[in-house]
This record gives sequence, C-alpha cells and structure tokens, in this order.
Amino acid sequence: MADVEGKAAPVVDHENGDAKSPGHYNKYDQEYKLPITGDRTGKWWYSAFHNVTAMVGAGVLGLPSAMAYLEWGGGMFVMVSSWIITLYTLWQLCSMHEINGKRFNRYHELGQYAFGQKRGLWFIIPFQLIVMIGLAIVYCVTGGKSMQAVWQFLCNKPCPAFGLSAWIVVFAGAQLILSQCPNFNSLRVVSFAAAVMSLTYSTIAVGASIASGRQPDAYYDLHTKDTADSVFGIFNALGTVAFAYGGHNVVLEIQATLPSPPDTFKPMMKGVYVAYVLVAWCYFAVSITGYWAFGINVADNVLMTPALKNTVPNGLIIAADMFVVIHVLGSFQVYSMPVFDMIETKMVMSGISNGLPMRLLYRSVYVVIVAFVAIVLPFFGDLLGFIGAFAFGPTTFWMPPIIYLIVKKPKISSGHWWASWFCIIYGLIVTIFGSIGGLRGIIKSASTYKFFQ
Repeated sequence: MADVEGKAAPVVDHENGDAKSPGHYNKYDQEYKLPITGDRTGKWWYSAFHNVTAMVGAGVLGLPSAMAYLEWGGGMFVMVSSWIITLYTLWQLCSMHEINGKRFNRYHELGQYAFGQKRGLWFIIPFQLIVMIGLAIVYCVTGGKSMQAVWQFLCNKPCPAFGLSAWIVVFAGAQLILSQCPNFNSLRVVSFAAAVMSLTYSTIAVGASIASGRQPDAYYDLHTKDTADSVFGIFNALGTVAFAYGGHNVVLEIQATLPSPPDTFKPMMKGVYVAYVLVAWCYFAVSITGYWAFGINVADNVLMTPALKNTVPNGLIIAADMFVVIHVLGSFQVYSMPVFDMIETKMVMSGISNGLPMRLLYRSVYVVIVAFVAIVLPFFGDLLGFIGAFAFGPTTFWMPPIIYLIVKKPKISSGHWWASWFCIIYGLIVTIFGSIGGLRGIIKSASTYKFFQ
C-alpha cells in the first residue's frame, strides 16, 4: 500500500517472502500485520459469499421502484446491461490483481500502478472512501430502522418509546464487537451469514410480491406524474441501479485473501461467477415481481408497499427485517475492513503497533463517529441515488476499463478495446445523469428531513 505522500510500500509475496516492488520501507513482514493481507488462506467459496455480501445489500429492495421510473423496456435494458457490464469490469479488475508476479491487493494500488503513485491515490481513494463510509452510515440507519420495526411488532402494548436513534446505538454496539475481527479472512463466518440473509430476504420479497398478485392499480406508465418528476426520477433510478453494484470497491481486497502460487485469478473468478448467479436471482426476481405486482405504486422498499401489508402476514415481513439486520451487520464489516487497512497501514509505517489495544481504540472511535452521523442524519438513505451514481459509477463502471486500457493495452481491433470503451461511455452516462437525479431528489425532499429521530 502507499501512503498519502505517494510513497509505495512493498507488495509482498507471502509464499516466498520476496518483496516484489521497491519502497521506502522494506520490512517483508509488514503486510502480514495488515487487515487485508494478514491472512491469505482464503478459498474460492469465500470469495463467492464475500461478493454476495458486498453486492446484495438492502438496496435490492429498492430496485422495483427504479423499474417504476424506467418502465419495462428501459428497466430491463438497464438491469441486464448493468449486470453484464459490471461482471465484465469485475473480471477486468480480477485479471489485473497479479501482473508480472506482483500482486495488487488493494484497488488504489492498482490505480497507482496505472496512473502513478500520487495521481492513482487521488483517482481512487476519494471515491472508495465515499462508498465505504457512506455505506457504513446507511447500514447504521438501515439496521436501526429494521430493528425498530421488529421491536414494534414483537413487544406487548404499550411499547416502550425507543426512537430510531436508540436502535442505531444498539446496532453500533454490535459493530463495536465485530469490528475487532483482525483481518478480512476472520470475517468469513460473519460474511457467510450476511450472504445467506441477503438471499433469504430477497426471496421473501419475491414470494410476497407473487403472493400479493398483480394489484388493480398496478399501472406501468408514468402518466400520473409530471414531466419533471418523471425525467429526474429516471435519472435517480440510474443511480439506484449503480448503487446495487458496489462490490468492485472491495473485490481486489477480497482477492488478496487468496493464496498464490499458482495464481488467484481462477479461484477468484470461480467465486465471482457463483456470486453473480445469485446476484442475478436477487436483482432480477425482486425487480420484476415487485414491479409486476405494484407497478408505479411500489414503495422505495418493496416490503413497505401498503398493498403488501394487506395480503402478506406481518410475521413474514418482520422476519425479512430481521434478516436485513443480520445482513447489514456483516456488510458493514466487509466495507469497513479496507478503511481499517488504510488506517493501520499508516500506523505500521509510522512505527505504531496495530495490535489489539490500538485496534480497540481507533476502530471503536470509527464506529462511534459513523453511528453519530447516522443519528444526526437518519435520512441519509435518501442519498443512495446520488452516492450510487457519483461514487459507485466511477469505481464500478468506468474506472476499471480505463485502468485495463492503460495496463493491458488491448489492440483497437480487439473486442476488449471496444467493450472497454462501451463500459466507459455507459458508466459516464450513469454517473452524470444519476448524480443530477439524486441531487434533485435531495433538494426536493430537504424540507421534510428531521434530525436526531
């Protein structure tokens, strides 16, 4: 990893102890001490459920509402093309994890290799931090809301008055414990549970929509909305779809947990392909059935659609909320581990121990700060469309093919050259128009925001 001044730390081959790149410090064992590279005993199936956890977040429940603005034709085109493009750009990143015997264990390390030490940091890290810290805040709010819903359903009347802020504190308390997992591989049980839960609540959403059937008012065109709302809604929907494909921000970090030789590419892609089959089930099934059942009246969270509550047992919805809680507990950690790695790299390079006492201190501070922001801004989930377009768009859609063109230098006559440029153009469209739609939605809803709920 490199520090903010652009000095490169060595990328170490743990199998033979050989430093593969020059740097201003050359203690070969330093990579062993860091969260991303501290344990390279991962299996291909670890990469499968890590990728599912990273991608199939609670945002999948908002995809039917994106379909409501894009309509059947546009919605299916955006969903299918995004799935294909993001699988291809993920393949590009994974194919560049090892180049000439050198491993790039972090997204920004690959960026530095392509763009230069300083420019690589500034091209990658700002977007990554927006994604990772933003998701941590969103997961605090999402986990708090889901726990609050479960409590209100289970408690005897009258229920003690616990506001959303109190439940965010409870969620953060669980994260204080989980955040002490020393490295990425130590999260495998948590990540596996999170992956299973994401598949479970997605399946519940599909089953509940089918059980409800097509509602009498399930219209599929936007004639009931004015032109401005329709246009900006389409833009925001692009950001929502982009938000669904955020796993690229941690894919090299996941691949870093796999051992080599011979290489990490084949086992990593084996896990990625399994993950993407599961992602396809969750995204397409939830989107199609939710939109089919409720049309333009589907809620931002399909499980919160009013018509659904009249046809599906409340217990099933509450079970889905509980599964969401378990999922975001794991997703929070998957996206926080690269942040911890950045911090601990600076610590280790400065001669500061990153043992349990220091981890306990700084990781706890991180969780407390993130939870505090979630409490102050409990409407942060409204930023999903904007964050999805502004941050996920670059790191998922157009940054990987740009790096691929620079590093691999495919011929203009090759399919990879044309495919890369298609992804770049598609990604820029998503980033620009999705950001506009998300920002307009924030401005329009600003008057309804309530702080400290």
